[in-house]
Parts: sequence; C-alpha cells; structure tokens
Amino acid sequence: MVTPTLTQTPEDLRPALRRGVRLKCPRCGQGKLFRGYLKVADCCDSCGLDLTPQRADDGPAYIVVLVVAHLIGFSLMPMFSLFGDRPILIGTVLGLATILASLGLLPPVKGAFVALQWVKGMHGFDPARAEAKG
Repeated sequence: MVTPTLTQTPEDLRPALRRGVRLKCPRCGQGKLFRGYLKVADCCDSCGLDLTPQRADDGPAYIVVLVVAHLIGFSLMPMFSLFGDRPILIGTVLGLATILASLGLLPPVKGAFVALQWVKGMHGFDPARAEAKG
C-alpha cells in the first residue's frame, strides 16, 4: 500500500498524528521517526524530512504521567476488591503496571508531539523557513 505524502497544512493533522503515534515520519508515513527508544532521527530515511527542529522536551512525559496516574488511580478500587487487604501485593502490581504503561506510552506520545509540531510549522518545521535554508 502506497501512502501519499502529506503537505504541511492544518487539514493533515489527523493523518500526521496517526503516523507519529505509529512511530513513522509524519510527512510520508514510511520512514522511522526514532533511531533509538526516544531519540528522534535526524531525518526521515524515506522522504528526507529534516526532523532536527523538533522540540518535544518534557511535553510527552507530562502527558504520560497525567494519563497513567489517572489509570492507576482509578484502578485502586477494583484492585482492593480483587486482592482484598494486601497492600504490598496491590502496590507491587500497580507499581509494575505504572512502569510498563509509562514505558509503553512514551514513544507514541512523543511521536504525536513531533507530528503536531511538523503540521503546525512550529520551530524550524516552518515551510517558509525551510525554503529559505535550501
């Protein structure tokens, strides 16, 4: 299946976010977005999009903490009804769930942040600025 290359317009927000969440280039959807666990690649190996202007910083971590804390917080009551009054067991299970959920959510959320920055033309992703460079 050939994925069409997106332009940098607000209408392309959903497809770009979907591609970012799948850890693919927000423009073409083919190249890898990361070269490591959370290290964004310098450029797309498929379409050549320069990814160095991205500035996700702490945004993805804040979103992941917000989501995971709510999920774990809301699971406390079912855990107490499931395991009874065993705080060490509940703490261990919820602690492991917190770690696994956080590690699993960080790359897709960071990919979505990079895609959002690309679509909105934030930082060096601005198409006018890219044309001035080249």
